[in-house]
Amino acid sequence: DEATDASISGENWECIQRFCDQVNADTEGPLFALRLLAHKIQSPQEGEALHALTVLETCVNNCGDRFHSEMAKFRFLNELIKVLSPKYYGIWSSEKVKSRVTEVIFSWTVWFPQEVKIQDAYQMLKKQGIVKEDPKLPEDKILPPPSPRPQNSIFDTDEEKSKLLARLLKSSHPEDLQAANRLIQSVIKEEQEKSAQVSRRVNAVNEVSENVKRMDELLENHRRHELSPADQETLQALFQRCEKLRPLLFRLASEAVADEEALAEILQANDKLSRALGQYRQVVASQ
Repeated sequence: DEATDASISGENWECIQRFCDQVNADTEGPLFALRLLAHKIQSPQEGEALHALTVLETCVNNCGDRFHSEMAKFRFLNELIKVLSPKYYGIWSSEKVKSRVTEVIFSWTVWFPQEVKIQDAYQMLKKQGIVKEDPKLPEDKILPPPSPRPQNSIFDTDEEKSKLLARLLKSSHPEDLQAANRLIQSVIKEEQEKSAQVSRRVNAVNEVSENVKRMDELLENHRRHELSPADQETLQALFQRCEKLRPLLFRLASEAVADEEALAEILQANDKLSRALGQYRQVVASQ
């Protein structure tokens, strides 16, 4: 109540910090905190709702993985969506509050790209026309660091960028903070592209493994003349899908040429795929 007191124009940072400390100290802290914050963000008092959003963003900065995991669940995201939706509180929530809520959710899509539910929630808002365009985040606002940061982050491997960021963040000049934010956002974009490449590779390798395993089972039944008509159709569909996976593996291999471990994984998957396709042609196509 103190941290979100609408009668105070500025933020009560001492109280907000105590709130964050309590969240971190309590096993159920993130769950209880988000319930309370959702209630305050939905307040008809604009000042109370805006203060609650500041508390929420401060918790994202200071309360770690347990808090991030809880906030990324639909249970909490739906409470934020209600503030924007005309079916719920959107009809009387102020434009300033709705703008801040949109900003918060969008910033999470940038900083937590691995949280699928946040991405889904934001895309649903855009699809329904509740969010018309991505908000422009203030350049002098340093967004919370992503957690957990991907292994081999660009800031870990690029010492020059890391030193530059540290120097900009220590500066008190607004233009340096703006430059720091632009640097962070450019690095985030690079890391998102890197993460997308990893995701494509993992998904492709897993699909190859599952398809080959199923094809092996069906081919064994075929050899024993125990294959039903439905299984024959399944086997043919698997063969066609596996043939389409080959060019995908070649593309992934060209992307991963600098990563020996990833390249080895792709080549191993390609060997499995070639073996399965060869067996299909030998056992089925020849007949």
